[in-house]
Amino acid sequence: MKKVWAILILVSFVLLPGCRSAPGPRSERSAKPAGLSGRTSLWDRDLRPTIPVSRSSRSRTRSAPAPASTPSAPEAEPQREAVARTPIESDSRRAATMEVVTTNVEPMQPIQRGATAGPADRITPVGAPLVTVDEAGGHVQSIIYPRRDFGVIQVDKTLPAEVRLSTMFSYTLKVSNLTDTVLTDVTITETVSPDFEFRAAEPMVQPEGNKLVWQIDSLGPKASKSIKISGVATTSKPLQQSTSITHTVRDSAVVKVVEPSLEIRKVAPAEALICESIPIEFVVRNTGTGAAQNVQIVDNLPAGLLTADGKGKVLLEAGTLAAGESRSFSIKLRATKTGAFSGKAMATSDSGLKAESEATTTNVRQPVLTLTKSGPKRQYLGRSVSYEISVFNKGDGPAQNTVIEDSIPPGVTGIEATAGAQFSGAKLIWELGTLEPNTSKKVRISYTPVEEGDLLASATASAYCAEPATDASKTAITGIAATRLDVIDMEDPVEVGGTTTYTITASNEGSAADGNVRIMCLLDDKVQYVSSAGATPGSLMGKTISFAPLRSLEPKTKATWRIVVKGLQAGDVRFKATMHTDQIALPIESMEATHIYQQNHGN
Repeated sequence: MKKVWAILILVSFVLLPGCRSAPGPRSERSAKPAGLSGRTSLWDRDLRPTIPVSRSSRSRTRSAPAPASTPSAPEAEPQREAVARTPIESDSRRAATMEVVTTNVEPMQPIQRGATAGPADRITPVGAPLVTVDEAGGHVQSIIYPRRDFGVIQVDKTLPAEVRLSTMFSYTLKVSNLTDTVLTDVTITETVSPDFEFRAAEPMVQPEGNKLVWQIDSLGPKASKSIKISGVATTSKPLQQSTSITHTVRDSAVVKVVEPSLEIRKVAPAEALICESIPIEFVVRNTGTGAAQNVQIVDNLPAGLLTADGKGKVLLEAGTLAAGESRSFSIKLRATKTGAFSGKAMATSDSGLKAESEATTTNVRQPVLTLTKSGPKRQYLGRSVSYEISVFNKGDGPAQNTVIEDSIPPGVTGIEATAGAQFSGAKLIWELGTLEPNTSKKVRISYTPVEEGDLLASATASAYCAEPATDASKTAITGIAATRLDVIDMEDPVEVGGTTTYTITASNEGSAADGNVRIMCLLDDKVQYVSSAGATPGSLMGKTISFAPLRSLEPKTKATWRIVVKGLQAGDVRFKATMHTDQIALPIESMEATHIYQQNHGN
């Protein structure tokens, strides 16, 4: 029990000085407004002042007393304003008071009285001197609210240790945001002494009685604002310059307002061939803010254009596009006919957004080839046959890689062709390159048939994206009979009474057989028929000898007949032979001259 009483007496001894009011003029000053009060107060968690604590004794060495231990204050005065007051005094000659008022309602601990170091070291440990001296000899007062280990605002007040009467001097206030967030609606109120005449401030402010008020809309993270105040002391009384500051910590919900917007671009080739796939590219982009949900691309194709799977409509799902995001799609279309195909693509979203691309036009073209091969309708066997092959592009698209192939018929020799032809098996090939619309190219070929019959010569033209074109030329190859008639006498001159033999030869030097060859011979009056023989039998009628017709005389063959005559009288004799054939329209005649002489015999 004695121990309990000892503890109670000790606690009462510690708490009793804090319950006493400050003596003398300070007690009167405590009844003044909060901005001019010299009391030291504690706050509860709602920043309401609780039990006031008496001011400790002043020090002539400008040092502040160590903070007194203070019990937790009951919530006895819920309506009182939360104010922190820290007096500044120097050699009992000048004093300034700083107040920090906040609307922050987070759980707080009371501010420990004490000053921080100068600008080089803002945060000082609890119990550091309340007033320090800067290099210029001025007083620097600092306070951190709500506490130094959890500071929100720091106020540094620098003022001279002493000033001359009626002489202008300046002092500064510096407000610093110690947090990483923006403080808003910061209000700095400087309540000046009645014995201080305000002259100027930076930034400038209009006095409101004995108060100077600066509004700072926002103070960024770790940012500071400085204020310079200038004036003069009008009396020799100590000047009390009291500073208070308020700020707002706002708990606001931010609703982001977005406006997505779609943009679509369609890219198509200006020209395409009908056999080719037509590449189409779509690029849809969200050019606004916020996401565009369930974006679709729709392109209704004109008649004559289809998708790869045979549909007349393009439908692409782009999904959700964030702001600035784009997606591209590549597809291939096919044309079922030639012509100009125009169209636009549209992009839509669930929220009703719409965008339309610029119109694109693709001209679908097609090369169309025609081929002609011309040559003689009839040619004699053994003679060369020449053909001209012409390819023409009558379409509206270029015929790329145009090629002509000519099939060489069997039974020909002596093949000749225009430059650029290449042999490939039984074909001649010309590579002509690109044949533009409404242009043509020609090649020539010739060869010699070796047998009779119909010669069928065909050629084909082909090109990229064009239907092949084929043409053929038929030539009847027939033989030609070239039968020649020759007559020669075996003995010349012939003595009267002697004989000579005439040889008649029919030679077919042509390419076809000659038929029904008939030979007739006419004797001169100076000779007399003796006998005849040959390919066919002959008969004499008067001076004319006729041989029976020779049915056929094949090419490169001969037929021979012989007639023996006797000379009757001297003189020049003419032996005439005539030949008729089926292949020769006019008769062929041949004549041989023989001299018959008379030999005179002496007695």
